[in-house]
Amino acid sequence: VQLQASGGGLVQTGGSLRLSCAASSFTLAYYGVGWFRQAPGKEREGVSCIARSGVSTYYLESVKGRFTISRDNAGNTLYLQMNSLIPEDTGVYYCAAPVRSISCSGRERDYYWWGQGTQVTVSS
Repeated sequence: VQLQASGGGLVQTGGSLRLSCAASSFTLAYYGVGWFRQAPGKEREGVSCIARSGVSTYYLESVKGRFTISRDNAGNTLYLQMNSLIPEDTGVYYCAAPVRSISCSGRERDYYWWGQGTQVTVSS
């Protein structure tokens, strides 16, 4: 299984980025999958997830209304659209997938497969 995250970069406050996570040897549509981030000196935290149904989602309180998670089942790719970015959003963003869970979880321990991370830097 490989999860390849991309789309990070350097943006100014108020800017937007769209992160992508392409999966190999793993069908994202069958499971609840998510995005996490880790800021310098801080623990990794769950940012967003989407259940297999595509209906149930979770967002970290600080990103609600600014980030949108979506999944392209045909392309086997997970996305995170990030708008109105602020410096506090800076960090390495990881996509993650479970072994078999179909539900949405913001807890790191519920995931097994992890992408390599993509750096997001928001300047003030």
